[in-house]
Parts: sequence; C-alpha cells; structure tokens
Amino acid sequence: MEILTYTDEHRMFRDSLRRFLVREITPHVEEWEEAGIVPREAWRKMGEQGYLAMGVPEAYGGPGADFLYSVIVIEEMVRTNHSGLAASLHSDIIVPYILAFATEEQKHRYLPGCISGEIITAIAMTEPNTGSDLAAIRTTAVEDGDQIVLNGQKTFISNGINCDLLVLAARDPAVETPHAAVDLYLVEAGTLGFEKGKRIKKVGWHSQDTAELFFSDCRIPKANRLGEKGTGFLKLMQQLQPERLVCAIGAVAAAEYMIEITIQSCKERTAFGRPLTKFQNTQFEIVEMATEARLGRTFVDKLIADHMEGRQIVVDVSMAKYWTTEMASRVADRCVQLFGGYGYCEEYPIARAWRDIRVTRIFAGTNEIMKTIAAKFMGL
Repeated sequence: MEILTYTDEHRMFRDSLRRFLVREITPHVEEWEEAGIVPREAWRKMGEQGYLAMGVPEAYGGPGADFLYSVIVIEEMVRTNHSGLAASLHSDIIVPYILAFATEEQKHRYLPGCISGEIITAIAMTEPNTGSDLAAIRTTAVEDGDQIVLNGQKTFISNGINCDLLVLAARDPAVETPHAAVDLYLVEAGTLGFEKGKRIKKVGWHSQDTAELFFSDCRIPKANRLGEKGTGFLKLMQQLQPERLVCAIGAVAAAEYMIEITIQSCKERTAFGRPLTKFQNTQFEIVEMATEARLGRTFVDKLIADHMEGRQIVVDVSMAKYWTTEMASRVADRCVQLFGGYGYCEEYPIARAWRDIRVTRIFAGTNEIMKTIAAKFMGL
C-alpha cells in the first residue's frame, strides 16, 4: 500500500516538469557549474511554467497547490544533478516565511514576483562565528524612529548573489534574553548599506551562488520586521520543520538517483567477459543500497503525509534529516566505488553527485544538532 496518493494531475505535472527540465535546464548545467551561478533567466522560465512557489494561494497569484507538487519539484530537480537553481529553498523554505508572517501589503508586493521568478529569495541566519546556535547571532537591529538600522555579517547564504529579497535574522542588543532578542526582517537588494560579497568557492554545489552578505548602517522600515517584536526565534523554530523535511526528501531522491545511474553503469561495463551486475559483490552492494533507500523513502513519505495533515513532527524530521543525509552519503561513496576510476572523473555524473551530497549533513542544522534535538525530546 502506497503511503502517499498521487492523482493523475500530479503524474501529469511530474511528466511536464521532467520534460521541461530536460529541455531547459539539464543542457546548461555544465555551463552553470563552470560559471558558479545560474542565470536569472532560468528562474524566470521556471516561474513562467508554474514551477515556483506553488503553495501560494490564488489570492496572491499562486496556484494554491498541495505539498505533493512541491515534493515532485524537489525530486525532479535532484535528477538534474545540480544545486544552483535552488527552487525548493526559494519555494518551500523562504517564501513560506513571507506567506505566514508578512503583512497583506507585503504579500501582495512580493509574492507575485516570487511565483514568476522575477524575485529570487534568500534567508540569512548563519554568521562567521555562529552556525546552529541561532540565539547567539551578532548581526544587530536597532530601532531608530520608524526605521531599523542593521549592522553585521552573514555567510554561507544560498542564492546570496542572485537574491532580490532577503529574510534576515538579527538581534536587538538592548534585549538581554537571547531568544527574545531575535527578529526576522525583509531586506531588498539594493538597499543602501546592504552589500553582497564575493561568491564562495565550495567543494561542491558549484553552480549555487553561495555568498557572504554585509550590513553597514543599513536602514529599512520598521514595517519590514516580520510579526511582533521578539518573536523571530519562535518563527525560525516553526519553519525549520518543513526545511528539514525538504532536506530529507532531497536526500532520498539523491540516493535513488545515484543508485539508478550506478546500476546502468554496472550493466554497461564488463570485467572478465561479464557485466559488473553479474558479480555477486556488485549485486550485494546494489541490493544493500537499494534497501536503505527504500527504508528512507518509506520514512520520508510517512512524514510528508503527517506534514500535510498539519501534525507536529519536529523530532521525526530531525531524525529523518540526519539519517537520510547520512544514508545518501554512504550511497554516494559506494556508488563511486562501483564506477571505479570513472567515478572519480568529472565527466561522469556520480562525481558531482558524490561531491554535492556531503554538505547536506551540515546545512539546515548539522546532523549533530538533529540528534541533540531528538535527544532533548526523548528526555535524555
């Protein structure tokens, strides 16, 4: 029995998206990997076809689609074997902050552009000396009349170069309680005092425009604070559940993709006159990997169903995020081994998949933090 129920409309959507990606995205991946960034035109094409921010209600120009459409986009984007066009980050992690916490005026101002791809979003939490401990951030937000003055630095910000709209986490230095000092702010690119640093060169995720961001007496309207003062940390905690679920979905899809291309390679390559798939060691390796991927798929599909029902699954998604990303990393390493020397060559897709999967154990909260969260709720 399948855990998730996909309709004919869902399946048609997947087929349409896959054809679009084969036609408009995949042929350009190598070029984007070399450039270190995805051109804005690719985002606009995604938006024109209705593949961005699909959960946004019709009142703001969106289709109001269910979360399964987002799942399909996450899975199919994984199959393009590149990370630069971070559609799920934009659509399912950042845009929901605007949808949930912005004013009606802000929603009508920003959401249509987020849907069309004219507005690319980013979220800035991590700082040079602060990663998972969000209550310890140093970027400050000081009230000055009807304005907020921002000062500080953020790093490892995905979509950092391309972003038009930023959700920024900053603290009021006048508030002594760390968690109550944190708030979230909308900052538009081009605002005086907001500067984008150089693109960070990374081991993987080459086409993802990850950057440092700098704020020097950057003034924004006080109205750009999302929600009531002192509620930013709680908002972050509320939205981290879907963020980690998105990570888990992507990790399982990546494992499935890597196994698929490895099986194909092992069928085509021969040793001692036989395809590699006819050797017992190859069969055992593939079956073991496929079993782990199937376990991950079952776990994640159940969490998707729970999430769509509105259940609180913070502990479960923390467990899923750490386990699925660890599993996908194990799969990547074993697949490279089955590819042999070819697996270590850039012209073979497993090399990029192997490189790119490693960071998933770090972002959206390190896997060590995921275990700490679970341990806390278990009363350990």
